[in-house]
Amino acid sequence: MSNPTTLTAVERVLQLHYPHGHSQFIPMLIEKIKLHSDKNVDYAHGGSPLGNFERVAAILSQYPGLALNDPVSVMLIYALKQVDAVLWSLSQGHTPKGESLVERLSDILVYAGIAICALHDRQDKEADSPCPSNASK
Repeated sequence: MSNPTTLTAVERVLQLHYPHGHSQFIPMLIEKIKLHSDKNVDYAHGGSPLGNFERVAAILSQYPGLALNDPVSVMLIYALKQVDAVLWSLSQGHTPKGESLVERLSDILVYAGIAICALHDRQDKEADSPCPSNASK
């Protein structure tokens, strides 16, 4: 965050027009604008600024019964966000500014591995608990 004594011209103009509030609020917002821009160039390069959300939402709409409160579903949605970023970069011929394609693929690998562990834990838990449907057999 910028030091108030070394404000940029934009920060000075904003603070002149909006003088009330914490002295670090405007510099913090400008940092977030830069972060948004840096990330968006990877997620939406050449397309809609909300393209990554629109593409993932379109895919998720194909699963109307998906339990969004299931941690495995959440892990796979996180992985899907990374898959989308890789596919979008490849389709646009874009070299990411933020995370590299290899880093994103590594994230996908980790999410898949954690999902496998969670599913094994779920199976183990189900095997350890008495199942009413098996009690009558």
